[in-house]
Amino acid sequence: MRQIPNHVHMHPSNRIITRVCLLFLALLGWICSPAQSTDLQLLRNINRGEYPGWDKGMKGLSFSVYGAMPLSVAGIWYYGHQKKDPVMMRNAYKSAVSIGFALITSTTIKMVVKRKRPFVDHPEIIQRDKVGPLSFPSGHTTSAFATATALSLSAKSWKVALPAYLYASAVGYSRMRLGVHYPSDVLGGMVIGIGAGFLTWKLDQVINGK
Repeated sequence: MRQIPNHVHMHPSNRIITRVCLLFLALLGWICSPAQSTDLQLLRNINRGEYPGWDKGMKGLSFSVYGAMPLSVAGIWYYGHQKKDPVMMRNAYKSAVSIGFALITSTTIKMVVKRKRPFVDHPEIIQRDKVGPLSFPSGHTTSAFATATALSLSAKSWKVALPAYLYASAVGYSRMRLGVHYPSDVLGGMVIGIGAGFLTWKLDQVINGK
């Protein structure tokens, strides 16, 4: 049997980027279709009930992404500076680029898709946070997963990746609990955040001939 040359095999990072793009395209097609009952039902289950203390914590968790983004970039740079590690310091710059790229992408898609917030079309959904009019994708979730991916690709350790992605997932949950995003909005933000990180790292490899 003829063997496939090694150069034909797709690099792992390329496979990840390809799968992320395909998942996002499938998700975008699905939210634009009329059948979204599962999306809404899941949101209803997460959003229902009144738990003031819990919901206050969810607001705080959502707001924390504004601090997590710059602190993660600064932390990576500081670690590299202290260890005199130029690779880690470069990772800090890549982290800033990937987070910025993710946010620009998320905002652009929001303006193109123009999906309304769930509480607008479904009065039973309780709005627990002040937000703008557009829903897809979730900007907070995009930020959280972009940050988690940057930290994970920089540290290359499950001890960093696991808590980082758990935090990002919790932020995504908080946006649904607060009634401001559908689950598909959160999934879209997750895909953009992760994809932006891997794409930035891959482009850096290409630029540097690695």
